[in-house]
Amino acid sequence: MPYRFLKLPVFAALTAAALTTTVQAQDTPTSDQVVATVNGTEITLGHMIVLRAGLPAQYAQVPPEALFDGILNQLVQQTLLAQSIKGDPSPQVQLMVENETRAIIASEVIGDVLDDAVSDETIQAAYEAEYSNATPATEYNAAHILVETEDEAKDLIAKLEDGAEFAALAREFSTGPSGPGGGELGWFGAGVMVAPFFDAVVALKAGEVSPPVKTDFGWHVIKLIETRSKERPELDAVRAELEDAVRSKALDEHISRLEAAGTVERPDLSGIDPAILNDPSILDQ
Repeated sequence: MPYRFLKLPVFAALTAAALTTTVQAQDTPTSDQVVATVNGTEITLGHMIVLRAGLPAQYAQVPPEALFDGILNQLVQQTLLAQSIKGDPSPQVQLMVENETRAIIASEVIGDVLDDAVSDETIQAAYEAEYSNATPATEYNAAHILVETEDEAKDLIAKLEDGAEFAALAREFSTGPSGPGGGELGWFGAGVMVAPFFDAVVALKAGEVSPPVKTDFGWHVIKLIETRSKERPELDAVRAELEDAVRSKALDEHISRLEAAGTVERPDLSGIDPAILNDPSILDQ
């Protein structure tokens, strides 16, 4: 079982018996300041800060003095344990270290790429590319009554033609989740509803009721309440999604450039059963 950070209850004892290696307060501490030396191996304030940054949010409740001593003690103990290993670490541990090192360095590069990608200029350009030539989209406000058979749908239409109220029929007969609300679906645009339903809505004028419409959910009687034109959004309203898109594109392009400039060789892996990933015993072979 991997060695983990000391649990919270231990900190109470640490405050009562502070480590003798605790760094003395200084005016301008630096990340390379040595806070302990274990058999010649230096532990720095930077090591402590990095470890603290990776702790769960619950550690914010721990008094700083206790947390400081606990983290330092953690690093001292880990160093002693690492130095005491007989021979080389196991193949599994070595692979874990390689993966972790690769992931951490890659994460730093990703951060740099993403930070450089977003600027007022790139966001404005993305906004113009996405919305400058966009035509206003039509949105629809509709209600429906969902039943199991076409005959039931036809019967509802007959009731509506005789003067029945649509919302009342929806509350009484609809099997869909919108039934209790009078069948109202609210505003929606293209791509939200299944094709037969949406096509039927588009064919209606405000106030009209559709003939029976069949979908995988059953039979629908649809009433179009009103339509509206969805205008081009303000930049601030879509800034977050544009930033995500710009970052994603920048990272994809950066990786593509690296692949084009580098050499990536992938041998034929058809003879490997993908399920082997679930068999850690292979690490012991």
